[in-house]
Amino acid sequence: MLDRRRPAAGSAVRRQAYDLRAALAELAEEGLITTRTGKGSSVLFDGRPPDDRLGWACAQTRKGVESRLRTLAVHETYDSGLATELRLESNTFVCVERTRELVADATAVLYERSHLPPVFVIRELPAQGLGQESLAEVLLRAGLRPDHGEQRVSGRRIDAHEAELLWRKPGDWLLDARRTSGAVGGFFVEHVDGLLDPDHFRLTIAFG
Repeated sequence: MLDRRRPAAGSAVRRQAYDLRAALAELAEEGLITTRTGKGSSVLFDGRPPDDRLGWACAQTRKGVESRLRTLAVHETYDSGLATELRLESNTFVCVERTRELVADATAVLYERSHLPPVFVIRELPAQGLGQESLAEVLLRAGLRPDHGEQRVSGRRIDAHEAELLWRKPGDWLLDARRTSGAVGGFFVEHVDGLLDPDHFRLTIAFG
């Protein structure tokens, strides 16, 4: 006997897929996201899509956005809470703290803390520093190629320490972004906590 409920279920799925495509199309029309075949929908920086394969700095330079990155600290750290959240056996990380500012007016548009696994190449960073390499290049040299992940963005007011790092006032409202990425096989690659200027960064991104 045929199950007559299947066409209805299929129709519901098709309607949901249509609604999702329509929503993405509307956001793209408003210039909030960009959609590329095979790549999905991604967040925009000043109306331009980043290219994770090149690293943030190289990608934005190629697209005409002049900015400079300032490394504040590179150190080993221990975070049991983060390890539990990410379901990692070790609570040891290499932490890279950086800010990014626009060359035109020295406006700080980003502060981020990147937590990396202390594997070969990366565990040498606290002693050697990043040098001229981007963090994306360091990850690839360590054999860590991001394959999947999730990024969540909310908004909050910054505290006095964060305001000092970003040359802003305590209580200023910024985007609070958390991004975690992994490699094929489920290997942990990177966890990033970032504060972003909402005048330059928009929306959220989920990839993989």
